Amino acid sequence: MAPVRFFNTEGPVRAEKHYSVPPLARLDLEYLLTLSRREKYFVLHAPRQTGKTTALLALREVLDDGAAGDLYCVYANLEEAQAAREDFGLAAQIILSQIASQDHLFGDGTFRAIWKDALAEVGPGRAIGEALTRWSAAAPKPLVLLLDEVDALVGDTLLSVLRQLREGYDGRPKPFPHSVVLCGRYVSDYRRHREQGVVFEDGLLDLPSVSLRLGNFTEAETHALLAQHTEETGQAFRPGAVDTVWEQTRGQPSLVNAVAYEACFENRAGRDRGRTITADDILEAREEIVGRREIRFDGLGDALREERVRRVVEPLLTGGDRGASEQDLEYVRDLGLITREDPTRIANPIYREAVPRELTLIAQWELDLRTPWYVDEDGGLEVPKLLSRFQEFFREHSEHWMGRFDYREAGAQLLLQAYCHRVVNGGGRVDREYGLGRRRTDLLLSWPQGDEWSRFVIECKVLDGSREATERQGLEQTAAYMDRCDAEAGHLVIFDRSEERSWEEKIYRKPAEGAGRPITIWGV
Repeated sequence: MAPVRFFNTEGPVRAEKHYSVPPLARLDLEYLLTLSRREKYFVLHAPRQTGKTTALLALREVLDDGAAGDLYCVYANLEEAQAAREDFGLAAQIILSQIASQDHLFGDGTFRAIWKDALAEVGPGRAIGEALTRWSAAAPKPLVLLLDEVDALVGDTLLSVLRQLREGYDGRPKPFPHSVVLCGRYVSDYRRHREQGVVFEDGLLDLPSVSLRLGNFTEAETHALLAQHTEETGQAFRPGAVDTVWEQTRGQPSLVNAVAYEACFENRAGRDRGRTITADDILEAREEIVGRREIRFDGLGDALREERVRRVVEPLLTGGDRGASEQDLEYVRDLGLITREDPTRIANPIYREAVPRELTLIAQWELDLRTPWYVDEDGGLEVPKLLSRFQEFFREHSEHWMGRFDYREAGAQLLLQAYCHRVVNGGGRVDREYGLGRRRTDLLLSWPQGDEWSRFVIECKVLDGSREATERQGLEQTAAYMDRCDAEAGHLVIFDRSEERSWEEKIYRKPAEGAGRPITIWGV
């Protein structure tokens, strides 16, 4: 019996083990081969867990098979050298030994003796360039080098590697690698080294080269990946489930695989191959992977604490106007956190959920809230009771909590989201919508009641101008969102940041008049 393939959630894709999208089909392969034939050094970049390593390994096979001419191709991952930090002597040994190891496994193994001699003779500062020169002179075919995780290198280590590559490139036709592909995540990050007197075109090297980007799966590729599971196991996805995978992930490869793996292999009910996977199964899987803060979200908290990331993300959370520079935007795009097209927004609904959860993690842990406090005798969610208690909580504790958020401009909205999540996550789910220029944050609380789901809209706004104008605009927006979500009730929460008005003036509750929908206005 042939082994059953599955959705890959870690490491490079191996087609014999994993459902897969042909990695080089996601790139312009003919253009890549042309660049290699023409002796180009170029950049391949993409966010984390997008399939960069899988694509490079596939490219190595193509180049070694002669599709780009008579070439000798070696792949090496430089991530291990990150541990050396600024110790370039140690980093150089790690980098050279990694290349030698891959050459031993998949090539003729000649580099091992070459790099040790070069290191002994010229020292670590020039060892990489010298070793590559000697290797290129001895190689039976033109050498192509695929260097993965270049962005893992730190400080002077990174600069030294890039300088030696540039020096070797400029010194040709003296022997040096015929073509080099530098692969990493944060292409824009290398531009910071301009301040240190080194200029890199496309964020890496001052060379006549190009920068290529590996994008997400297309909608068709996402559907095709899921279809492989159905073909091999007989387990079907309802059309709504397939669409939900696409809508929730927007084709981000690691998220597509993670959600599908959770729904079909981790969930006990989903392991029944006679059971069709539904849209609710996919949403439940989303909640599981976001709630567990899985490895694919590693580094999200650190990234969000960076000032240049905050300048991009905070206006999205508050619904304010763009204040970040183009350099900031490019960096956050390279992280995969925001879309590449305008208007700027969080890259997909899963990240849109994960970002505020990460920013409010401590609040979620420390808020003493129990779901049963807000559930009535019939099992329904008592949203008015929840918001009434939040008003009291905000009045008593907002100063303490607002000072603890890194994103203080979005502090009020984040605290309300943490409060709702702490309660609703005990049985339902929270969906969020926010973005530049919206002047609001929309929350959709979904709560199971029997075989049906009840939906409640909470719209958050900051008082801007008169209370009447803010309420009028907010009611229109809340009603429109309720229509779109088919919500049974709506709540407009208006935060008043004025220091002149008392809490008695800020705190109020009233039904909306003439809204045509059951909407309650809450002043906070």
